[in-house]
Amino acid sequence: MLNTFTEQLAAGVALGPQQVTAAVAALVDESVMAEIKAAFLTALAQKGETTEEIAAFAIELRDRSVPVPLDAETRAREILDVCGTGGDRLNTFNISTTVALVCAAAGVTVAKHGNRAITSQSGSADVLEALGVPVELSPEQAAASLRSHGFAFLFAPRFHPAFKHIGPARRLCAERGQRTIFNFLGPLLNPARPSAQLIGVPRPELCGPMAKVLQSLGVRRGMVVCGEVPSSKLKVKGPEGTAFLDELSTLGETTVAEFYHERGFAVSKLSPRDFPLQPAALADLAGGDKHENAEIIRQVLGGRERGPKRDAVLMNAGAALFLAGSAKSFAGGWSLAEELLGTGVGVAKLADLTRR
Repeated sequence: MLNTFTEQLAAGVALGPQQVTAAVAALVDESVMAEIKAAFLTALAQKGETTEEIAAFAIELRDRSVPVPLDAETRAREILDVCGTGGDRLNTFNISTTVALVCAAAGVTVAKHGNRAITSQSGSADVLEALGVPVELSPEQAAASLRSHGFAFLFAPRFHPAFKHIGPARRLCAERGQRTIFNFLGPLLNPARPSAQLIGVPRPELCGPMAKVLQSLGVRRGMVVCGEVPSSKLKVKGPEGTAFLDELSTLGETTVAEFYHERGFAVSKLSPRDFPLQPAALADLAGGDKHENAEIIRQVLGGRERGPKRDAVLMNAGAALFLAGSAKSFAGGWSLAEELLGTGVGVAKLADLTRR
């Protein structure tokens, strides 16, 4: 069946809802060969996923996930997730994971959904594990951690057991430099069902469609961003001269698609000139393996990192804190994050999360 869908996608024809249901059933079927799954995922990506296809895949896979049993008090809070879709291949340090910890230090309830590295050196699970934060919580442990500590990492394989049959196909695609729909789906499948989400995507034209998908899935406050890296900031020039981060960029303009339950949908541009940033290039945001990235996070949270990496965290944390309702503006979120990093609150929060 997947072969038929692959041919359809290669002809440029989108999948309908019933076809998505059948495709997901085949993708999670261990008897279907990884090469066949990889060919399907490649054809879907090369056609270009529609908003409807992404939403339909998300709904199908959410229905197969293991829920987090949140109590009424925790569910009533604004629950935030911050993540990039991956796939920008720029090998920055774990910016969104650092931002998630900063937001937790600010008192925001953060349900960080993620995995180990697939297209990078260090995924969110890898770096949190290196920091000593528990990453393989059961659903009950995750619910308790959110209730008591305001933070939990939700390890995707634990909550999406069917993914183990998709992993080999994703790895085949990654080895070939091919992103897949699962780069988009990861942030949409958070089993805690966050009410506020900040998602980074690797191309600006994806911001609006991804934000529309978030809206259709019932998220109350959403922001989807893609940050430009101008050619002047790249050490090695690409064929198109410009690259894009799946984060807010301190190096160039950021495309922002946002919506809030109390007001409508908007797409705009955010300029780094609006923030007190130090001159920087992409190389200044470079990461390494999980241990190197863990040390970067410690330095940022402890106020020892004062350069461009800190600026990148402040800018993204400013947006996340605004989105979560902890600040009245981006600038207010920046100021709050700056205060947290300057007073040791971030380090204290990390210590709280690693004591268990």
